[in-house]
Amino acid sequence: MKGSPVKLKDLLRQNDPQGQISRRAFTKSTVAFTAVYAAMRPAKSLWSQSNRRRMFAYVGTDTSPVDGTANGKGIYLFEMDPATGELSQIKLVAQSFNPTWLALHPSGEFLYAGNEVSDIDGKNGSVSAFAIDRTNGDLRFLNAVSSQGAGPAHLSIDASGKYAFVANYFGGNIAVLPILPNGSLDSAVDVHQDTGHLGSVDATDAPHGSFAISGHDAPHAHMIHPDPTNKFVLQTDLGQDRIYVYKFDVDTGKLTPADSPFISLPTGDGPRHFAFHPNGKWMYSIQEEASTVVFFLYDSGTGTLGPQQTVPTLPIGFTGTNFCSEIMLSLDGRFLYAANRLHNSITVFAVGADGRLHHVDHTMTLGDYPSQFNIDPGGNFLYACNQRSDQITSFRIDRVTGKLAFTGQYTPVGTPLCIVFLT
Repeated sequence: MKGSPVKLKDLLRQNDPQGQISRRAFTKSTVAFTAVYAAMRPAKSLWSQSNRRRMFAYVGTDTSPVDGTANGKGIYLFEMDPATGELSQIKLVAQSFNPTWLALHPSGEFLYAGNEVSDIDGKNGSVSAFAIDRTNGDLRFLNAVSSQGAGPAHLSIDASGKYAFVANYFGGNIAVLPILPNGSLDSAVDVHQDTGHLGSVDATDAPHGSFAISGHDAPHAHMIHPDPTNKFVLQTDLGQDRIYVYKFDVDTGKLTPADSPFISLPTGDGPRHFAFHPNGKWMYSIQEEASTVVFFLYDSGTGTLGPQQTVPTLPIGFTGTNFCSEIMLSLDGRFLYAANRLHNSITVFAVGADGRLHHVDHTMTLGDYPSQFNIDPGGNFLYACNQRSDQITSFRIDRVTGKLAFTGQYTPVGTPLCIVFLT
């Protein structure tokens, strides 16, 4: 049953969470919740200070039921050992509803969380801002503002640190949120709604026998991120099978469609996330429902994308359903990694001199449903957030071959959705 809408200003006055808030699920039903934010009072650090620089990691979790249960409580703080890759949990550092995507400010002084909910300040989600204590990793809650759409699934920060971009999955739109000098967020200065064309229910390039058909009932903005020049902002819409390109005005925060405002992918394939190569000339998009990666040439002067190659993320002969999730390049750009959910693997590709991909290996994540993964700042370890098995598994990266080797460490955390590292 849908509760009464909660105004954001009233919500932020509360001190204790009440009710439950929905996040993305593979159904058309909408579950509405009455939500409040918990007061952010960091507990005293349990770890003693050391002379060496400490490497902290933050993990965002799912806090409301999806596929049966959700076992997270908010944002968790870990310390990482750069030599062994071991993650040691320090504490639950911030109670927050469905902080399913995290983004760090370029200064390293602030953390932002997309609260993937649908009934705050109307039919919207929210984005929360936190100040970081770099000595112990503690977070201090600054504020939260409307994301201007339901179910924010992704956010990123522009290179200047002046704006946060948010993609609202259920709202099918994107918004630009100014970042104030103290790190807190201001109300959106720009909102763009995806309208019109929808892709087919069945993915063009899906494996034989696939039922990965969740996302083409409406527009679904899934990722938004500036390009390496910070002059353009790109956005995927899974429901429309499009990647949109906007010119970005860093003085005003406004987005205007590029001369070629979008590129279409095969109908039903569902572009989810993308990653730029360090050279800024190559971009790679992963399709959630097709289980493919597409390689594009990118023109940083015009924002134009030119498709060059499509490769499967699954083994030859695979049949059945799989949902891709994350895509990322190694720090040196020699290898690309792509995550498969249900197949529960990370696919390793070598990047050729011309940007084309060559399959290297499939590594099982040793957990269920890797929703996201990340590579540590040193480029030596990959961490897979296994959503349904309540753990993060870590792998050492062979810098010569790109292959992954399990470190032997399973790190328990309830319904992990995202991990980021403080540098």
